[in-house]
Amino acid sequence: MDRPLLEELFRHAIAMAQPGLAVKVNLPPKPAGKTIVIGAGKASAQMARAFEQAWDGPLSGLVVTRYGYGERCERIEIVEAAHPVPDESGFLAARRIMEKVSGLGHDDLVVALISGGGSALLPAPAPGLTLDDEQLINRALLASGAPISAMNLIRSQFSAIKGGRLAAMASPARVATLVVSDVPGDDPAIVASGPTMAISGTRALARKYVGLYGVILPAAAQRLLDGDTNPAPALDDPRLAANTVRIIASAALSLSSAADMARQHGLEAAILSDSIEGEARDVAQVHAAIAREIAQRNQPFRKPVVLLSGGETTVTLRGNGRGGRNAEFVLALAIAIDGVEGITALAGDTDGIDGTQDNAGAFVDGQTATRMRKAGIDPLTALGNNDAYSAFAAIGDLLITGPTGTNVNDFRAIIIR
Repeated sequence: MDRPLLEELFRHAIAMAQPGLAVKVNLPPKPAGKTIVIGAGKASAQMARAFEQAWDGPLSGLVVTRYGYGERCERIEIVEAAHPVPDESGFLAARRIMEKVSGLGHDDLVVALISGGGSALLPAPAPGLTLDDEQLINRALLASGAPISAMNLIRSQFSAIKGGRLAAMASPARVATLVVSDVPGDDPAIVASGPTMAISGTRALARKYVGLYGVILPAAAQRLLDGDTNPAPALDDPRLAANTVRIIASAALSLSSAADMARQHGLEAAILSDSIEGEARDVAQVHAAIAREIAQRNQPFRKPVVLLSGGETTVTLRGNGRGGRNAEFVLALAIAIDGVEGITALAGDTDGIDGTQDNAGAFVDGQTATRMRKAGIDPLTALGNNDAYSAFAAIGDLLITGPTGTNVNDFRAIIIR
């Protein structure tokens, strides 16, 4: 059985993305004035704890993370809020963060600890919008199947804090941003919708994405999108010129480390990509086709081999079942490799929570679909209803880790013997 090895690779990838050491070796220069730490994301509380332990000067600050992801800090306040749909706790935390960075001077430093999930955790509606509007926007985006880059460009249009607006508020203070990247391609401005970085997309492009993915917006948000109010800082905005950005953990680094571990176990490793996007069930079909080709024809890679990939797939909601994008991926994979011997796979979210359930992901092999049918679950029906969680729970194949303290997106590993 390859499941223990798959889980070992997954946990090793997570270990390589832990903020502790990465934060310590990426500290910004100390300022002559105050140091204010702010942040948002699923890994940001762990980043705050690591920063606090490594920083030997005075500091204060506030970081918001997902419920259940908090850490104990002495000088940085940790607030927990809702994800993926924002709530009042995140709304109040965002207002307090904006207050903390306002009125600073040239000698002051703002350290921004940003990780995936920060978009939902920093709800700050643009003028004319409400928290209810932002919640409706998030729900519409989550159901749309749009890639994360499109989602976050759209989100930034309706925010008082995203798209570099927070950094503009902090000016003339210097802003040093440390990023744990969960986005394909590791564009730091996309992570958490870039509160401290100007985003490259335009409002016109956001309008095109809304039409392309059929996103139904609240009336007030649609009026804002059609107009020119609430502009974001441009890429060359002088208020952001002295700021710095460093990616301290990413899917690319984690996948490379997992590949090294696989080779120590006698498996060749092939990293397909660290930035795969698309509908989870469609991405599963492509992965399954490659795995079957290897299993049956020993090409394009020779057995034994493990295929590794990362990125962030999406799910267009068609039913009312339970399950996130990784469970949907492996359910579609189970259907595509049904009856094929020698293939075992895992897909999981590196933050430990796949969607809104308690699992990180699930395991699959060539007999998974058969086991589901014996348990009274039709895999095709479950996939059509977006009910992957129930299907895997019925056969005991969920991967449950709890919150991991980091977030570098999806991790997929397929072993072919």
